[in-house]
Amino acid sequence: MRGLTGSTGGRTTGPGLGRLGAGLTAGSSAVAGLAAFGLLCSGCSAGGTGTRDEGPASTQQVARATPSSTVPAGTATPTPRVNAVKLVMGDPKVSRQFKDDLKPCTGDEYPVDTSYGTLTGGSAADVVVNVMTCGDSVGVGTYVYQRRADGSYGNVFATEVPAVYGTIDRGDLVVTTQVYGSKDSVTYPSGEDVVTYRWTAGRFAETDRVHNDFNRAVGSGEGGLPAPQTAQN
Repeated sequence: MRGLTGSTGGRTTGPGLGRLGAGLTAGSSAVAGLAAFGLLCSGCSAGGTGTRDEGPASTQQVARATPSSTVPAGTATPTPRVNAVKLVMGDPKVSRQFKDDLKPCTGDEYPVDTSYGTLTGGSAADVVVNVMTCGDSVGVGTYVYQRRADGSYGNVFATEVPAVYGTIDRGDLVVTTQVYGSKDSVTYPSGEDVVTYRWTAGRFAETDRVHNDFNRAVGSGEGGLPAPQTAQN
């Protein structure tokens, strides 16, 4: 299962992950990337005089909409793509053991998700990289890379803990970490911590923290949805 969904990331990850290698080298790949494009639309309307009951048809010309000759100044510039695996492998802030354990899940497909967006206020998009396990897509590392003036990327945020996933939410970095109890299964954690960071004075500062406790009864039984009920007058 995917690491997280939505702004809070959903529920995935597992307790007792141990070394990353065991999870990264088996299963299906998880690669995602997001891109920003502009969509321009224009519309036109037409007028008319309606129908006539009698008499000759009017000779008055009916006004017709004339397409504007103005051309939009430009369209959104595609966000440059990066090699997320190369960024992680060449990052001095990433541990050597972590790099050694990062292997393709199948072929040359690595368990890496990549997101692009504005986080640090620069003219170029920042890059959020989430590294996961292959078997169950458990997030094990989240990194944010800022593009420098020379076109290279520098690490401005890093966290390497089991069950973590980072997303971009309206200019903020939102990092969700699943919380597991000793008897929790991988599918059903006990809760999650959702921490929001904002770029302030050249660094990410925590601006909000939310802890969610999940219902322990979820997933413990079987059965379908209840039948819909019709209200009686």
